[in-house]
Amino acid sequence: MKSHLFCMLLGFACPHHSLSQSDHGSFTDYQEVQAFITDASKAGLGSPQQLQALFSQAEFQPAVLQAMSAPAEQSDWRSYQKIFLNDERLQRGLAFWNAHQAALQRAEHLYQVPASIIVAILGVETLYGRKTGHYRALDSLSTLAFDYPPRSRFFRLELLAFLQLCQQQHLEPDKITGSYAGALGYPQFMPSSWLNMAVDFDQDGHIDLLNDADDAIGSIAHYFQQSGWKSGPVAIKATLQGNDYDKELNSTLAATAPLSHWATLGLTPATPGSLPASTLANVLRLHGDHGNEYWFAFGNFYAITQYNHSVLYAMAVWQLSQALENAAIHKSGL
Repeated sequence: MKSHLFCMLLGFACPHHSLSQSDHGSFTDYQEVQAFITDASKAGLGSPQQLQALFSQAEFQPAVLQAMSAPAEQSDWRSYQKIFLNDERLQRGLAFWNAHQAALQRAEHLYQVPASIIVAILGVETLYGRKTGHYRALDSLSTLAFDYPPRSRFFRLELLAFLQLCQQQHLEPDKITGSYAGALGYPQFMPSSWLNMAVDFDQDGHIDLLNDADDAIGSIAHYFQQSGWKSGPVAIKATLQGNDYDKELNSTLAATAPLSHWATLGLTPATPGSLPASTLANVLRLHGDHGNEYWFAFGNFYAITQYNHSVLYAMAVWQLSQALENAAIHKSGL
């Protein structure tokens, strides 16, 4: 899903969009690939011959370009919510929480990120490690690096990070699979995020996000800590009064004004007095089953959007985390 972190363009027509895998030809015929191989070799990521051999195996994936043009985050909240807030994701999440309780408690203590948020991220991203993606990362990253001009620079850097990651972690680059965007493992980290944010949480001398749930748990918590997560509110429902509420609604991924300001526009917390009037927030308008919903989103909500730049994604994570917490409390009889 992220892994983590795109603002997609609508209506983009790629020059190779109509090509099939069979008539695309070899990536090694591209001037850009040859330049990339030169740079990667200078960076110590293999000899030119080794890299030529590797990229001769890379396969163009038209399905990757199709997926990039229509990510789930382009739907409305009414449709998006149903994908991630359902009984299967809840029950599997409770089972995962129970199986990895010790690691989750340690991550929560060390990084001050609630266990429910960590579990919800894994639930939204990969159904707790069950759906980590079937595309070879070499294929998806090469397709996006050299056949998707709007984000080609970003994906060239991710492709380079992928080679660095494989060298560092002793992985075979032609064997690793992930999402259509090249996100990897339980938490769907992009290669650069793995290099920069992942931690060896079980302290076995190896960071394994592909198979080790504990490393994934610690790495997600560390990612959130580095993204600005603080103890405090995430999101609460807003009550609407008056007709001036929509003149300042925007898509800025930040808490922009105190609750006292939003009150002058007719937007107040559904639970009065639950937070100081000075608390910074933004207001979200999401279209649900019963019309528009209004939410106050605080700094922690926007920390979630550092994982995926989508308010729908962040809301799905937040609501799944709350459903998991409530179910866990009910199950324990507290």
